[in-house]
Formats: sequence, C-alpha cells, structure tokens
Amino acid sequence: MSTRIVCSECIKKQEEIYRLREEVQRLKAQLHRQDRKITEGYFGSSTPSSKRPVKKNSTNDGEEKKRGGAKPGHKGNGRRSASVAQADRVEEVKADCCCPQCHSHDLEALGQRERTVIDYEIKKVKIVYQLERKRCKGCGTVVQAKAPGVLSKNLYSNNLLAHVATEHYVNGIRLGHLERQTGVNVGSLIKAMHQLGGMLKDVPDKLIEEYRQAAVKHADETGWRRDGQNGYAWIFATRNTCIFRFRKSRSGKVAQEVFGQEHLPGVLVVDRYAGYNKAPCKIQYCYAHLLRHIQDLQKEFPDNAEVNTFVQSSAPLLALAMNLRSLSISDKEFYRRAAKTKQEIIKTMNSEANHFGIQKIQNIFRENAHRLYHWADNRDVPADNNFAEREQRPLVMARKVSFGSHSDAGAKTRETLMTVLKTLKLRTQDDVRTAFANFLHQFAENPDIDVYETLFSN
Repeated sequence: MSTRIVCSECIKKQEEIYRLREEVQRLKAQLHRQDRKITEGYFGSSTPSSKRPVKKNSTNDGEEKKRGGAKPGHKGNGRRSASVAQADRVEEVKADCCCPQCHSHDLEALGQRERTVIDYEIKKVKIVYQLERKRCKGCGTVVQAKAPGVLSKNLYSNNLLAHVATEHYVNGIRLGHLERQTGVNVGSLIKAMHQLGGMLKDVPDKLIEEYRQAAVKHADETGWRRDGQNGYAWIFATRNTCIFRFRKSRSGKVAQEVFGQEHLPGVLVVDRYAGYNKAPCKIQYCYAHLLRHIQDLQKEFPDNAEVNTFVQSSAPLLALAMNLRSLSISDKEFYRRAAKTKQEIIKTMNSEANHFGIQKIQNIFRENAHRLYHWADNRDVPADNNFAEREQRPLVMARKVSFGSHSDAGAKTRETLMTVLKTLKLRTQDDVRTAFANFLHQFAENPDIDVYETLFSN
C-alpha cells in the first residue's frame, strides 16, 4: 500500500520537476530577449521597420569598403543635349548689353550657344474656353463645341486630376503639399478624388476576377487606421495586378471576399497568417519569415551548440531556395538543384533535436510540408513573398505621413484609386500619370465607353 503511494507521489514530483524546468527555460529565453532588445536598441530583427527611427550605422571596421559608383566597364549615360527639333519649346535669351568687367556697351555679336534644360511645369492656370455655337438651319438644332481635356460639369482639367491622383495615391504625396503646389484647396481636391473613385468603382471587381486566375498570386496585410480606429490594409497582387482592401478587421473573411469559394488555379504566396489557409488554391509559405525565425533562435540562444549547428545547416538552405530561381541557369539545372535543396531541407527538419526551440521550428516544416515546396516544382513560384511587401511599401510610407484614412468614404476612395492606379502602373509602358490622363480624355469624349477596357486595353 505504501509503495503505491510513494510511486504516485514520485511521479507527481517528477512531473513538477519537468514543468519547472520548462518554466525556467522559458523565463531564461524571455530574459535573453529583453537583454538583446536593450543591446540592439531599435535595430533588432524583431523590431518592425516602422519603429526604427534611423538607418543603422554600418560597422566595416577593418574591412575594405565597397567602392561607390558604376561597375567597371559601364559606359554610363551622361547628360544628353536635345536638338532644336527635339525640344518642346525654344526660347531666345538676350545677353546683357553691358560688359560686366569694364562696363563698355561696345559688344561684338558672336552668334548663339545652345543649352538644354529639362523643366517640369505644374501650376494652376485659369483657362476660359469660348465655345463656338451654331444652329442648324434645317432642324434648328444647336451645335456647341466641347471644352477639351475636362470631364463633364467639372471645373478641374483631366491633367490636374491625373496629377493629383497619381501623386497622392501612387507616390504618397500629402494633399496639403498638393494644395500648395496646384493652388487648389484641400476640400476641392478631396471632393474631386471622391468623384474619380465613384467613376471607377466597378473596376476592382473585374481585376479580382483576373487575380483569381493568375498562376502566381501574392497577398499580405499591414496596419491602417481609419477615423482614428485600428484597422488593416490588405494587398492582393500579381505581376500585373495590384488590389487593395481597407477593412476594420484582420479576419480571414476579408481574404475570402477576394478568393471566393470555388477552386482556383495557381499558387498563393503568403506568410503563415492563418487567415489565408482557407484560400481555395495551393499555398506557398514565405521562406523569408521562416529564415528570420531561425536566425532569431540563434540570437536567443547564442551559446547553445545544438542551436548554432541547426542554424548553420538550415539558414543557408532557405536562403538558397529563395535565390535559386534568379540564377542564370537552365530550367533543367534549376529543377535539379531545387530537388536537391528540398531534400536537404526535409532531412534537416526531420533530424532528431533536443532543444525545444529547434523542435518548434521543425514542427512548422513537418506539419506544413504541403505548403512549403511548390517553389521546387515550378520555377515561376518564388519561395518568398517579397513582391507583395515591395508593392505595399509605398502604402506604409503614406501611413507614416497621413496616419491612415480620416473617414470610411476616404478609405473606399483610396481603395479604388490605389487599385486602379497601381495596376495601371504595372501594365502601362508610359508613366502612370500620362496613361490615366489619356483615359480621362477618352471618358470626357464618350462617357459610355467600357471603363475597364479603356484603362487596360493596351
């Protein structure tokens, strides 16, 4: 009887010992992370870029610094002068009639010297069009000329609207700055942008249909405040399409609105946020995020030999997987190397490990094998989600300046115009401002045109 009691108590004590050991390991790791944050300051790998006030100083002590400038053998572009035939405008500039040295007025003519200057003019110019009116002698119909380059019942020209929309929604310039630049007050600019958003409101839905059929799709999300409340900006992108969604929630329902319910072709490249896991297509997890997890493990346990060995073996494999598709090698060589790299990653992640941090990372690879190796089967599928993050970066910069949208209507207008203009930027050979202005000119001539086809037909 006593033996059973002792055994039972021993088991309980042993379980308590295991629990306390795990708690000690967890607390040590937490203390180590805090020490690392104090040591690294703003520049640790766990610190978001939005929280880093300045660029970290480089430390190249004892190393040869990289020489700046062009690579050896680069011909360079230089400053190219324009001929009179190429110039948009030729102006004659008179020289002074007095010598600056001796103040003599007896100057001999030496002809002219040409100098090329590239200028950009953007300012408010008030134009009054005197529209000719005629009456048909046969039926009495009045025929009147149309003002060129302006939408119906609109005060501001298409060029001005295209400039403001592009600068604000593509380049992230504040409306206050555009007010000073154009001379048009902020309220009028906001109203004009809302009108453009309403005119283009049906375009994003058609772009979503194209996005769903893409062979490679990307998605990501970031914080975006609306009317002072926390919210999220979602981006869904391909190589020629960029769709934005501004919502108050980070729920997976936002992604489902874009992906729909029916099975989709292609592969979706995302981070490991669970909101994307219900997407009705194949999923490829981003290796850049996984690589950071592995590198952070070494920073948390720098003196652990097992951790160092694991990081030294796995980190180069993930880096190779991300860079392999960009190498100048044949497809046959790519797939040979990709298969080999994939097997080495699987072998590393299936190897025996005692450290709980290594086991945690290994479990990610074991449990999500169906979402980790599509890059090895299709060269067009990247192993990272850097494309979506690059497309999202201008929005992150705009967030630093504007602190989000000030109303639901503003968020909706930004959603529509950013979707249209960013997609137009990816698809057009001209600059996006010119392409958008040309579309507005065509819409002004015929409001019944197919907006989507006119925007993206070229």
